[in-house]
Amino acid sequence: MAQVQYIGTGRRKSSVARVRLVPGTGKIVINDRDIDTYIPFEALRVVVRQPLVATETVGSYDVLVNVSGGGYTGQAGAIRHGIARALLQADPEFRPTLKRAGLLTRDARMKERKKYGLKGARRAPQFSKR
Repeated sequence: MAQVQYIGTGRRKSSVARVRLVPGTGKIVINDRDIDTYIPFEALRVVVRQPLVATETVGSYDVLVNVSGGGYTGQAGAIRHGIARALLQADPEFRPTLKRAGLLTRDARMKERKKYGLKGARRAPQFSKR
């Protein structure tokens, strides 16, 4: 009774999402909770669903996600990236569509490290002439 599933790993900022796509009715479960209870903002729920909408597979897969690290925005971006990669495993024909929408590119923007002698990444201590 081996069930078909497609796996993708998505990353964004400090978040990592492990995504499994299973043929089903289209429900999205993140860390054992429904998407509506896990992600509080509608705009981020739209971000998570982007790969499914772009490939017109909204009702055909159940999405099971384990995500850790970061905040809501980083996690939503990581889930989106993971879903896109899993869809690519499911059907390689989706590559041009996902690529055109920019969903296969890992967002490389990260928090800049704090430097010594400064109060933050770029914030210098206050200067006083006297």
